[in-house]
Amino acid sequence: MNIAVIFAGGTGQRMKTKTRPKQFLELHGKPVIIYTIEQFDSCKEIDGIIIVCLEDWIDYCWDLIRKFSIKKVVDIISGGDTGFESRYKGLKRAKESYPDNTVILMHDGVRPLIDKETILKDIDSVKKFGSAVTVSPSTETIAIQTTEGDVGEILDRNKCQLAKAPQCFYLGDLYMAHKKALKDGLIDVIDCAFLMQSQGHTIHAVIGNPENIKITTPSDFYIFRAIIDARENSQIFG
Repeated sequence: MNIAVIFAGGTGQRMKTKTRPKQFLELHGKPVIIYTIEQFDSCKEIDGIIIVCLEDWIDYCWDLIRKFSIKKVVDIISGGDTGFESRYKGLKRAKESYPDNTVILMHDGVRPLIDKETILKDIDSVKKFGSAVTVSPSTETIAIQTTEGDVGEILDRNKCQLAKAPQCFYLGDLYMAHKKALKDGLIDVIDCAFLMQSQGHTIHAVIGNPENIKITTPSDFYIFRAIIDARENSQIFG
């Protein structure tokens, strides 16, 4: 059993949209969140999808699911005040319907360029190694920030990777890790990979498509639009 938990709870403050959250911005008449969900919905290995959404947008999200004929969404629930709370709520909902040995893929609703090949590699990695964090090679030089404002240690780019999503584990393992973090008061962890590694789990990397960007700023949206348009043009003109 393989399920996806897709997070659509951001308010899009860095996107500076005045009318709707970034996950509901439209490109060619289709919201970003639908581009994302479609990749999981059409993947034959995915058995179900849970969406964690802003509470005021849940009804609208259900309308979109029906409009675009999405078949595998089993529930849309409200998120929490923080990323940790939203992840925990998504995991709790998954635990209500699926066994602990379910492979769970945690994904951002604003990563619409995820592809089925990466999804399948992630699932296979969890079954082989117990974990899968989608990464891509760093194409920029990375330096450690200092409190004095100087450039800190400059890391070897060839040894650096960007941790992205999906981040995938067995449901029971990831749920218990969040329970422990909640008990210990460590609820400011940035993502599942950081949490699991901090609790001693080995994280296996899966190389994904560099185009799998997270739409956070207006420039990200323009890059997304350019990639989609380029793909459509290549289908038309070859």
